Amino acid sequence: MIILADSGATKTDWCIGNRLTDQTVIQTEGINPFHQPEEKIRDIIRLQLLPALPCPASHIRAIFFYGAGCIPPQSKIISDILKKHFPLTGLHVETDLLGAARALCKDQSGIACILGTGSNSCLYDGQRIVRNIPPLGYILGDEGSGAYLGKHFLADCMKGIFPPSLYDKLLGELKETPSSILERVYRRPHANRFLSGIVPFIYKCKHLPEVHDFLNRSFCEFFRRNIVPYQCPLPVSFTGSVAWFFQDEIKETAASLNLVTGLFVKNPIGELANYHFKAIL
Repeated sequence: MIILADSGATKTDWCIGNRLTDQTVIQTEGINPFHQPEEKIRDIIRLQLLPALPCPASHIRAIFFYGAGCIPPQSKIISDILKKHFPLTGLHVETDLLGAARALCKDQSGIACILGTGSNSCLYDGQRIVRNIPPLGYILGDEGSGAYLGKHFLADCMKGIFPPSLYDKLLGELKETPSSILERVYRRPHANRFLSGIVPFIYKCKHLPEVHDFLNRSFCEFFRRNIVPYQCPLPVSFTGSVAWFFQDEIKETAASLNLVTGLFVKNPIGELANYHFKAIL
């Protein structure tokens, strides 16, 4: 049996199987060694993953883990924790961006992007990432991501750029007050997840002209700062929930910049299964 894992800030999808037609998908809390202590990651593996496995851990012969923040030396944290629970022969810990590139482009050249809670992009030659513009996280970057959309939408509401009625609806939807929002953002952990949680409200309001314009500006920033610098005519493909639900707006913005979009995939785990099970089994 083989495990494939795709892990972001919010959730981790684990696909366990031995061929394309025999797979089990388990979902746990997101894992990111940059933002979580080792004890928290160990608890996710021990308490959420292991009890849900359809077979004993000893039956797993390889794990391919693609995760946010999985670059050296942080990737070793994930490797060491997995080795303690799985007596396997093959363990590969890679970035979620390489997972996205393999899921979206397979063995073809392209530009692969993640638009979920965070955002990222890369130029991929069909085998490896040849260039990556650093995403820089939701404070300095992550343009177009759920955290970015939530942060800027919330700020526009609170500064009176959007109509007051829209702000009132948002407060009601979140069941928050202006002061409790500031508490959530500045004093509690995982502010990026809280901000990304505003995206479903944005989606429900995307038909409003001011929200449509907001989305176009936001995705234009993503393309301008993360895709245009590649100076490459290859199609731009996307994975992640934000990309999936706002693909019409993304395609519209890309066309206005003379960029060509490719594949849109909500969750990369299915396409990663196609890539791995066809390649190694």
